[in-house]
Amino acid sequence: MLEDLEVLKNDFPIFKQKMHGAPLVYLDSAATAQKPGVVIETINDFYKNHYGTVHRSVYELSTHATTQYQNVRELVASFINAAKSEEIIFTKGTTESINLVARSFGQAFIQPGDEILITAMEHHSNIVPWQMMCEERKGILRAVPIHRDGTLDMDAYATLLKNHPKLVAITHISNALGTINPIKDIIAMAHQAGAKVLIDGAQSIAHLPIDVSDLDADFFVFSGHKLYGPTGIGILYGKEALLSAMPPFLGGGDMIKHVTLEKTTYAELPLKFEAGTPQIAEVLGLGAAIKYVNEIGLTFIHSHEKELFTHCEEALKQIKGLKIIGTAPDKGALISFIIDNIHPLDIGTMLDLKGIAVRTGHHCAQPVMQYFGIPGTVRASFALYNTKDDIDYFVESLKHVIKLF
Repeated sequence: MLEDLEVLKNDFPIFKQKMHGAPLVYLDSAATAQKPGVVIETINDFYKNHYGTVHRSVYELSTHATTQYQNVRELVASFINAAKSEEIIFTKGTTESINLVARSFGQAFIQPGDEILITAMEHHSNIVPWQMMCEERKGILRAVPIHRDGTLDMDAYATLLKNHPKLVAITHISNALGTINPIKDIIAMAHQAGAKVLIDGAQSIAHLPIDVSDLDADFFVFSGHKLYGPTGIGILYGKEALLSAMPPFLGGGDMIKHVTLEKTTYAELPLKFEAGTPQIAEVLGLGAAIKYVNEIGLTFIHSHEKELFTHCEEALKQIKGLKIIGTAPDKGALISFIIDNIHPLDIGTMLDLKGIAVRTGHHCAQPVMQYFGIPGTVRASFALYNTKDDIDYFVESLKHVIKLF
């Protein structure tokens, strides 16, 4: 299978160049994925040949852009198996999607003393908005603890659910540990306790098939740039009844039905949550990325990445003084580690000189680092364009860097 996917690297223009004289080995897709040529060409073609605004005009450029824009909404709905396209809201990214829910759901449903439940493995983007909302609404924020292997403490989760929180917000895959959470069980347990559930799918959307209807997720959020699409575009999926009950997040053009100086009535879904001129080119780029991924198949991509992960993990375990942080039995396409007496930043800097891009630091997950008592980790994360040769070169280069220290 690895041999089958090696040719896909040619679809990504960035790999035609070298870094510090060496071929680029990009192992930071958990932060942001590289872009295939078809995405770049789609955006360029729109600006060059078809640029026009959406929803506002009758001239051909505008009507064509509106049709293409709406087609992507339908494509996203199909990609995650939403019941209807009106449940798909375009945002700037996962962070804005979570903030939208925190603000609007909070205004609609959270009263003083109500609880929101997150976990100790969350990205800051799934912590800070809930803290802000709880401060504003006088709610109570609680976190489900994790075990030393990086798995969620499900017994503690069950206990916390006895307080009947209004909402559970949890990551599908931890960006710092790689843990894949059992979200279908988590959602079912939350619903039984009367809670709604938001799933942060930023780390899962490009690696696992997602079916929001099967999961019964109330909200599911992700970013286009991790799905081989452009930056500046994200998705909020929400069940229609919930989105309809929530007030708008932003006010302005396009989200209105009728405006007078005295009173405004709001548009129906999804426009109610999409104020202002939207990021049209980015939406079209996301559409091109989804079509590209669909052609390859997420099941196929997941199997490829699992092989890379296993190959890399086995090699790293042989390195003396290296400790993997996050050893859950079910993990995504990333490995975080530390090495005795060497700062992660030094490792990342030296690997860069060999053309290898890895992430170093706390990965916007400082509570995770505090729990393990470390300042940060080195994180290698994989995508469809990585190969076994990439992993071998990374491991051998890492060994060389360790010897230098």
